[in-house]
Amino acid sequence: MGRMSAVKPVLSPLTRAALETEAHVATDGWGQPARLFSLARNGELLRRQPALAAMLGDVDPDEFSAIEQEGVIRGDDLEKALGHTAWPADVDGVALAVERIIVPPQAEIETFGRGGTNAQRLATHEQREDVRLLVAALRNGEIITLVRRRAEDDDDKVAIGTNIAPGLVEALKATLA
Repeated sequence: MGRMSAVKPVLSPLTRAALETEAHVATDGWGQPARLFSLARNGELLRRQPALAAMLGDVDPDEFSAIEQEGVIRGDDLEKALGHTAWPADVDGVALAVERIIVPPQAEIETFGRGGTNAQRLATHEQREDVRLLVAALRNGEIITLVRRRAEDDDDKVAIGTNIAPGLVEALKATLA
């Protein structure tokens, strides 16, 4: 048998933008507040703001650039901030990076019952795991969610999925409506 070559998957422009944005956020380490980014297609961005060409360099017009929106999310009230956020028509999408503590589903039921969780018990649970989610959504309905585990904090270990954080996905999609 011959040697098999590694096949790299073809990633959508949204997935590539999400991976780049998550890697950018990861450079600032753990313990960060939630960070919100607008997504704009490079071709449209350069058409509207030609002065950005020097800063962006030779970019693919069909790819997305993420622009951080500082000061939109204040404190820990993420739901309130997203509930009061609406994007102008020239924003193609949005990405949100947020850190969470998770425990396995069975441990959550055993520890907290079927009701809500107690943040202090969750933070000290022996099976807790720190993760960073980056949820990205486009106006056309395309979504992607990335998960970086603190225990395996490496760009090559970031998981990619679409139905990982449905509540955050819906909240982001609502900001684009």
